[in-house]
This record gives sequence, C-alpha cells and structure tokens, in this order.
Amino acid sequence: MLVLLFRFLSIFPLPFLHALGAALGWLVYLSSPSYRRRMRDNMRQAGYAAHLPTAIAEAGKSIVELPFIWCAAPERVSRHASDENWIVVQQALDAGRGIVFLTPHLGCFEIVAQEIALRTELTVMYRPPKKAALKPLIEGARARNNLLLAPATMSGVRILAKTLKRGRPIGLLPDQVPQEGEGVWADFFGRAAYTMTLPAKLAQMGDAVIIVTYAERLPHGRGYVVRFVPFEASLEGTAAEQARAINGAMEQLIARSPGQYYWSYNRYKVPAGASAPDSGAQARAKAEAETAAKAKAGGEAA
Repeated sequence: MLVLLFRFLSIFPLPFLHALGAALGWLVYLSSPSYRRRMRDNMRQAGYAAHLPTAIAEAGKSIVELPFIWCAAPERVSRHASDENWIVVQQALDAGRGIVFLTPHLGCFEIVAQEIALRTELTVMYRPPKKAALKPLIEGARARNNLLLAPATMSGVRILAKTLKRGRPIGLLPDQVPQEGEGVWADFFGRAAYTMTLPAKLAQMGDAVIIVTYAERLPHGRGYVVRFVPFEASLEGTAAEQARAINGAMEQLIARSPGQYYWSYNRYKVPAGASAPDSGAQARAKAEAETAAKAKAGGEAA
C-alpha cells in the first residue's frame, strides 16, 4: 500500500508536493509537543531561532518530496537539479583519488547521491529502516543506476574502505548519532554531541579527498542546487579533534541554509550503552561556542 501511495504521489509536480509538504510541516509542528520542543531547543542552541517558521515548512517538504525523489523516473528527477562547483569532484576523480562525500541532513540530502551517481559510481552507507514494510521501497529507490549500498555493519565498513582504496567515491551522513563505541563526544553548535569517527578513519585509510555537499531546496518547488564544498579543516590530532573538525564543517554548511536543516532530529541523545558527556566536556563546548560567537560578532562589526 505504501509503495502504491508513493508511486501515486510521484506523478504530481514538485511545486504541488512542496506546497503540500509545507502544510504537513505545520500540522506536525502544531500537533506534537515533543517534536515542537526539540525543534525549538535545537535551533535556539545553534542560534537560528529566527529561522523557525522556515524550518517548520521545510521539514514537511523533506517528507512529501520523497515519492518524487524515490519513485519518479531518474531523468525526470535530474531535470529539477543543477550542480554547483562539480569541478572539485572532477579533479579528484581525474587524479584517481577516493572521495568521501559528507552530506548532513540539510536540504534534500536524498537527491545528492542520485545526482552524483549520474556521473560516477557511488557507494553509500545504508542503515535499513526499523519498519520492514519500508525496506523494499527505500532500497529499491536508493540502489539504482550507479548507486551501491553498503550496510551499516563491519562488513559494510570494509566495503567502503576497499572502495576508497580503488580510488572510487563513497557517501556518509556525518551527523547521524552512531552506536556506542563508534563515536566520541564533540562540540556541535556549542553542545557535546556523540559524533561518528568513521569519516576521518576512512579518509585517512584511503588517502581520500573529503567533500562536503548538500542540495539546497529552491523556493516554490523550482528544484534543487547540489553544492560541493572542499573540506579545508585538518584531520590531525585525536579522534575527538577530528570529529570536532568535521562537525565544524557541517556547521559552516548549515549556516548557508539554516532553515533547511533537520532540526527535529535528536542530535544530542546518548546512545544505548554510551556514557553521557562529563560536565567538563560540556563546559569546554560552551566556552568554544561563546568564543566563536564573539569572533563572529567582531568580524561582522569590523
């Protein structure tokens, strides 16, 4: 039934789906106190509370656009997307180096992998949905063309590592909360967040280039712009320092379009079996955020 519904909705034009999604976003926000509280708290924590109305509508769009992204013909989906700065990707491909694409939950992250796969083979890490009924729909939508799936297991990690060593690209969502033992506590918008260490390990293992990317959702259903940004931070130091560097790059990317980030996600949860961050880590994170905010304010004043 769900597959039939998605296929039916994929027939409709994107402007209609986005309008419907914006209405859904407000409906969910107004009807769910826990959803509403988490979204507001996370945006306030990051300093983007003023973007709340936009974020409410964009969250709804991210759901209702899925039938179009997953079930419409790939050529039809691609007509609604354009690329910005693909040259940084092409240079890495031409040099024969592996690429680690880091795509946060920003904008239409589902279309990013599809757009990359139209130009080159891409292997992405995939965690099966908790509801078995969704598995055929999601896997069928994601594993097409040059898009390959690697399970979120040790065997999947080995697949990703081998792919990088062959000079081929992989994709990860770096702002997902990993399982216990697979992450470290690192500052994310001034608060300690359990952050995966896998991106840095894979990049160093395969001597790969890191490129951060997202698809900005254009107004009124006009489509998407997939933006590719070189990762310029250093991955030297401890696992926590590496995780913080990646979180910093994600913060910079989110700052480009803060209303389109997935703010309702429980980014600061403590995964089962993991110890909560100590008060010292929280204090250091807060101090770092305050220092960064003062530096930003000083730069704007100048």
